[in-house]
Amino acid sequence: MAHRNLVILTGAGISAESGVPTFRADDGLWMGHRIEDVATPGAFARDPVLVQDFYNRRRRQLATVQPNAAHHALADLAAHWDGDFLLVTQNVDDLHDRAHAATPPASGFELIHMHGELLKAHCTATGRVCNWPGDLAPNQPSPHHPQGRLRPHIVWFGEMPLHMDRIEAALARCDLFVSIGTSGAVWPAAGFVEQARFAGARTVEINLEPTPGRFDEALYGPATEVVPTFAATLLA
Repeated sequence: MAHRNLVILTGAGISAESGVPTFRADDGLWMGHRIEDVATPGAFARDPVLVQDFYNRRRRQLATVQPNAAHHALADLAAHWDGDFLLVTQNVDDLHDRAHAATPPASGFELIHMHGELLKAHCTATGRVCNWPGDLAPNQPSPHHPQGRLRPHIVWFGEMPLHMDRIEAALARCDLFVSIGTSGAVWPAAGFVEQARFAGARTVEINLEPTPGRFDEALYGPATEVVPTFAATLLA
């Protein structure tokens, strides 16, 4: 069956093999911190020193890792896909971006970071976003507003994921939906498979183990092994 409209969702599992820490460990901590202390607007209001330091350390760590075979396989797929291809990532790293920079995609491709981007910051007064690869001070002044300050461009708990209108429009017309390396536990991304099924799409899960959600097909194993093989079948 030939597919024209492709939506792929990626999660922490695709970047874990590059050495990027996963979102939540078995002990409920995220890189040694409670989620409530580093990933909510309230946490930033209470302790900007802790929150900025947490993301500064993550930003520095990101500079030490590289895209892996799964990232590059999706970049190659995007370069050769004859149709619409929306890649939605829950990851805030730039590994997809780097892979696509090395292998430019075809015209129908779009990449959305639905939970924000670690290498960007946004103004608390205006919401304007800017590139910010370095550290952010606890009360970093914003270049966009005299009363604003810069915070990480990250969607925290209690905030709305980005570009949901574009994502939902793509899901409504897709004929193939693929979920890669995501737990299926975080909403609204956890509901994408049902939206795709409602649209009549073929649905595929690629993960280390089964997750909640009704998929037509499932492929289990490391993303660096499974994704390149699966992507090749789509281009065959």
